[in-house]
Amino acid sequence: MTTGTSAPPDPVRKSVRVACEAEKAFRVFVEDFDAWWPVERLSRTADEQYEAGVTLDRVVFEPRAGGRIYEVTSTGVEGLWADVLAYEPPSRLALAWKPNDRNEPPTEVEVRFTPDGDGTRVELEHRGWERLGDRVKRRRTPTVGPGAEGPPQQALSSDVP
Repeated sequence: MTTGTSAPPDPVRKSVRVACEAEKAFRVFVEDFDAWWPVERLSRTADEQYEAGVTLDRVVFEPRAGGRIYEVTSTGVEGLWADVLAYEPPSRLALAWKPNDRNEPPTEVEVRFTPDGDGTRVELEHRGWERLGDRVKRRRTPTVGPGAEGPPQQALSSDVP
């Protein structure tokens, strides 16, 4: 009996050009993460991973390699979203992305900030889908990030100091 093999799923790649320098784009992405990320739809709290009535208090992005991105609930519980694998301001960051407690490994998200004339090209690559096994079949294009619904370019186009 011959079994078929399939190629690993392609990474999701999105990019957008924002009208600010790379330093500002990187800073807004990190420091204002909870301002542009649609937590009302995409968080452990919104995904009902806690008991009824628990709400999201805040999202914390620890800006360093070895740091974390996590949410803090109204009951004080911390729910991990990602570990920061690389933190290289103002050009690159990489995350081990796993905003749940499922028994599966994280995927990887890399974001690059490249000067582009009088603006910055922000490129996001979400890879490692093959690590999710059968669950990868239900994968969909991200609803946040550069070039997707609810992107950080809204924050980047405002007057952020």
